[in-house]
Amino acid sequence: MAYKVNPEICINCGACEPACPVAAISEVNGKRNIDASKCVECGACAGTCPASAIAL
Repeated sequence: MAYKVNPEICINCGACEPACPVAAISEVNGKRNIDASKCVECGACAGTCPASAIAL
């Protein structure tokens, strides 16, 4: 199960994107989105999110 961004909580700061070792995060409709097919479930993105908008 890949990590997911809660769009209601995401502040679109972009902190998660460079933290992802497999480049699975991109901006979609003004919020960050995690491509489940690329996510390796390492949790690096969740650890950098200041809004706690990323979870499994």
